[in-house]
Amino acid sequence: MVNRAMNAELSHHLGYAPGQRPPEEQGNRRNGKTEKTVRTGQGRIEVEVPRDREGSFEPQLIAKHQRHFDGFDDKTCRCTRAG
Repeated sequence: MVNRAMNAELSHHLGYAPGQRPPEEQGNRRNGKTEKTVRTGQGRIEVEVPRDREGSFEPQLIAKHQRHFDGFDDKTCRCTRAG
């Protein structure tokens, strides 16, 4: 769920979804993913952080250099209850 949310953040940042043709004026593109381990109240999880070529993407859900994800269970429970 965290990986999907972070991919959606990158899509919003770039202005196009994976598999779609980027807007012509858009020079920035997807550039793979980086794995990182994040600690939660329930243990460690592996997260794939998407990257862009320009390095301008700043994830909001789990920020760059963040290693502890406080409230992970609360955030996921709220999402599943709301959905």
